[in-house]
Amino acid sequence: MNEPAAPRPQLVNWDVAASTAASLTPAGPTMKPAEIARAVQNMRELADASVGHVHTISRLDAARDLRDSELLIVDRASWSRANSQSFRTLMEPALDQLAASRPDVLKSASLALGGTVTGAQLGAILAFLSSKVLGQYDPFVPSRNGQGGRLMLVAPNIISVERELNVDPSDFRLWVCLHEQTHRVQFAAAPWLKDHMTSSIGQLTSGLMEKADSLSERLSAAVKNITAGRARARGEETTDGPPPQDIGVLSILQDPDDKARLSHLTAVMSLLEGHANVVMDGVDGSIVPSVKTIRRRFNARGKSRGPLEKVIRQLLGLDAKMRQYSDGAKFVRRVVSQTGMDGFNAVWDSAAHLPTEREIHAPDEWIDRMSLRRG
Repeated sequence: MNEPAAPRPQLVNWDVAASTAASLTPAGPTMKPAEIARAVQNMRELADASVGHVHTISRLDAARDLRDSELLIVDRASWSRANSQSFRTLMEPALDQLAASRPDVLKSASLALGGTVTGAQLGAILAFLSSKVLGQYDPFVPSRNGQGGRLMLVAPNIISVERELNVDPSDFRLWVCLHEQTHRVQFAAAPWLKDHMTSSIGQLTSGLMEKADSLSERLSAAVKNITAGRARARGEETTDGPPPQDIGVLSILQDPDDKARLSHLTAVMSLLEGHANVVMDGVDGSIVPSVKTIRRRFNARGKSRGPLEKVIRQLLGLDAKMRQYSDGAKFVRRVVSQTGMDGFNAVWDSAAHLPTEREIHAPDEWIDRMSLRRG
């Protein structure tokens, strides 16, 4: 009688990552149950109302009636658990490939312990980020109906920031929903984009998996860098960890193919966030009455970055390569000014229409490659 196959050791213990994130996640603002229920209902209503506004500004038909994904109002711990699941979805194909091509790597006696340590370190990063994220569209994990992805609004963080800024709660919540719904619309307008990004990230992480023995060390360095960065923000002297540009798992990937994949992913992320920022520029007082006040006060507390991109940058080391989102916004504004929004929307037609990293900084080259007429 054949013995059942032993479970495959894990490079990342995902259960440990999720439980660590949940245990380390800081508590949100104190609220009574009735207050929480009202806030959740209000956010659901505003998320639904925001879809029509995104359609009007973006001119994307996919925004007419979004029913391809689910809306979740979550707390910080739930956001952390969801992102642990998302990372598992993204990285498991690379693990399967590694098991087929390098079974020796997965037979290491220290792998199980290393997977637990790495899971704990990833959980620590997610816990840190969980108090910073306002919302997120996650295209990589299917919704419960098996279609689309899931749009998450992190209620404790939204409420904390609206109180900190002393702005109208409904206006601020709608403003947040407009940004996140734009990301949802992007993937609805380009149904191929999810698989394209999954493949791109998978190819990138495959190189990481080939160097599995370095993963725990890199995540440990990332955790130390977060701690050191928080200390510097408080004005404390610290010698923990290398400077931020030296942090990241991808710093171990140096061959030309990996650099090209990273460049492509950089361009795509810049495009997505830049487009969302331009859509937000189209939000005026007729949509969000106090939008000018919200923008001024929010920008004063520091520019925001997309949550999925934050996690990827911290874990995979994209922080050293990623440009400011302003680069993506400049690309979109230039293309729209020359070809109109309908001309720009050709970018969603196929992967071949995505701009390169060079074109993000030289949008006229993309316009010429697409044979679009300039205004």
